Amino acid sequence: MLRPERMSRVSVTGTKRVMADVVEAIYDLNLVHLVDYDDSWEGFSPGDPTGPADEASERLVTVRSIESILGVEEDDTDAAGTHVTDADIEDELADVRTEVNELDDRRSELRESLRDVEEAISSAEPFVDVGIDLDLLSGYDSLAVRVGEGDAESVAGALADAEGFDEYEVRAGQNALAVFAHPADEGALDEALVGVDFAAVEVPDAEGAPEAYVASLEEERGRIESELESVQDEIDSLKVDAARFLLAAEEQLSIEVQKAEAPLRFATTKNAFLAEGWIPTDRYGDLEAALEDAAGDLVEVEELERADYKPPGHGPSDVEAEREAVTDGGSTMGTGTPPVIQENPAPARPFELLVETISKPMYWNFDPTVVLFLTFPLFFGFMIGDLGYGILYATIGYVIWSRFDSPALRSLGGIAMWAGGFTALFGILYGEIFGLHLVTEYLWQGALGLHGPPIEKGLSPAGAEYAKAWLFVVMLLGLAHVSLGYVFGFAETLQGHGLRDAVLENGSWLMLMLGVWTWILSTAAESMKPEFIFTALNGEPFALGFAGFSPTVGTIGLVVAAVGLVLMVGAEVTHFGGPGVLIGLLESLNVLVNILSYARIAAVLLAKAGMAFVVNLLFFGVYAIHEPQEYHFMLTHGPAYVLQHEPEAEILFPGLIHMGSEGAAVGIIALVAGLIILVVGHLIVLALGITSAGLQAVRLEYVEFFSKFYYEGGAGEAYEPFGSERRFSPGE
Repeated sequence: MLRPERMSRVSVTGTKRVMADVVEAIYDLNLVHLVDYDDSWEGFSPGDPTGPADEASERLVTVRSIESILGVEEDDTDAAGTHVTDADIEDELADVRTEVNELDDRRSELRESLRDVEEAISSAEPFVDVGIDLDLLSGYDSLAVRVGEGDAESVAGALADAEGFDEYEVRAGQNALAVFAHPADEGALDEALVGVDFAAVEVPDAEGAPEAYVASLEEERGRIESELESVQDEIDSLKVDAARFLLAAEEQLSIEVQKAEAPLRFATTKNAFLAEGWIPTDRYGDLEAALEDAAGDLVEVEELERADYKPPGHGPSDVEAEREAVTDGGSTMGTGTPPVIQENPAPARPFELLVETISKPMYWNFDPTVVLFLTFPLFFGFMIGDLGYGILYATIGYVIWSRFDSPALRSLGGIAMWAGGFTALFGILYGEIFGLHLVTEYLWQGALGLHGPPIEKGLSPAGAEYAKAWLFVVMLLGLAHVSLGYVFGFAETLQGHGLRDAVLENGSWLMLMLGVWTWILSTAAESMKPEFIFTALNGEPFALGFAGFSPTVGTIGLVVAAVGLVLMVGAEVTHFGGPGVLIGLLESLNVLVNILSYARIAAVLLAKAGMAFVVNLLFFGVYAIHEPQEYHFMLTHGPAYVLQHEPEAEILFPGLIHMGSEGAAVGIIALVAGLIILVVGHLIVLALGITSAGLQAVRLEYVEFFSKFYYEGGAGEAYEPFGSERRFSPGE
């Protein structure tokens, strides 16, 4: 779960006589992540494709081209297999290709004709505007004519200033104009109009009124659109008929191509072949059995390496010795790095998206997915903490998860559902729904008879001690979160580099951080420290009996911190020489900064609660009671009723919904404005919950947690076994 699945490197060696059978067996098993041979061994060369690879590739290209023309997608047919043979593909594919090409050519011609007609209609608009018959705009011996769009006054002025024209006329419509000039010198007319606000258009080769010409074009457009729709219907019908065959043929041909080209990844001699790959260790027996059934004694399977979780180059490995035995001293085929299969429980898998946003874990990295699954929704839900918002977040997440096929979007939807669930859970504990204390009133006080909810956000004066308590609690949470990161880092460094490096690189920081914070949480120099450190868990508000560590424990913490500081500075000196002392001392402040960074959780909690409070205050209104100090929304009664029944109450804001007493018109305007504020305000709080609580939670994961151990991630290779699960073709 915290480590990728254990992988074994295997080799398959055999005579070329059974290579095709071996390829078939490995493909059907869908288990081996093949390693490509890089042509680096003396006496070995990459194999040649088997079977009609070129022919299958050409057919595959044809099938995919037809699918593109028809718009065929995987969801256009069910998953039931359609058996197709090479003869079926050869015969039916030729017929489908011919029919598709004819329809596609006809559709292209019609689309081009439609574009031409629409362009002609568009270019005829100026002539309709001018209102002169088309046959009167061309064919003159004594007149030069131009029609276009422009400014009539500018054109007339230009013609008046031009030489060579005895007479001219400008006929203007709404947006277009026609220019007539005598004598008929078209070159002179064009020259006169240079630099003038005028764009000429070509006169159509037609007669009669331009309106009649446009009407005929629109009739032609309708005819083409009707014919185009008919052709599209034929294409859609063909798509329905051919989709199952095409998808089955594509799958079958794709498999044939993969199998035929597989030997290109093998190392071969004249008579033998050698292939290598990675498989999950506990599936080695399945590979042995499958190849024995396929080729018997003519193929040998060997487990070359059972990969441990150690970075390359750190510690001995049997793989090089095995390789030398196989290749007489040659180098390892491929990189030697195992592919990664992340072993996470189903509920946690959506959070792999957050991990892979940084990078896919390397094989020797701890996979932090489960930790994110446990902490990210907790951080998010704690910061928003509202039943109404939580239900909306979970609903949005479910819609994304259920409506989209993209794995990334489905993961995002899953994350949103978990975040929404925790938001709703904390909303119940806080007793709030959309910032209103209705859960408190009907559940905690009404149904259960309690004084109030189990916890509060700390926004009201009566619950102010909760705000300080949360500041303290989130720092303790930060200590646990960051410490876990250091523990992961220690384990990784110990595995890859040994105990000394693990202590210097990770253990020193953990000792420094825990030592410093042990002293901070002790009663040593108590007067210098915030009081809430000693009261938050000692009755104000949580009676857990913690009033700080003793001064002796605090002193021990300082000693541990001093040892950690010396070790950490020593590591920096090892890396940077003399300047490492200053670097180490400056970086040591991170043990405070990293933990104080978690205070943003409490800050966002109060900020979002305050925003929802303001939205509800503007709509419902709020009054205050000073003994005890409490705020109450006026959900059912207005200020007059409150003052009558609570004489000592102070109206902080009367609420837009209660302003009807000031007049009907004022009341209606206030109610409409209030409803807009209520809906838009809560939508803004909902959206800002994602951009503030979501981003802050992600930041704590990436910056404070990941940075302690995940810095060697970045190049994890996904496990991609040679083979596939058939969906559209059942195979043999």
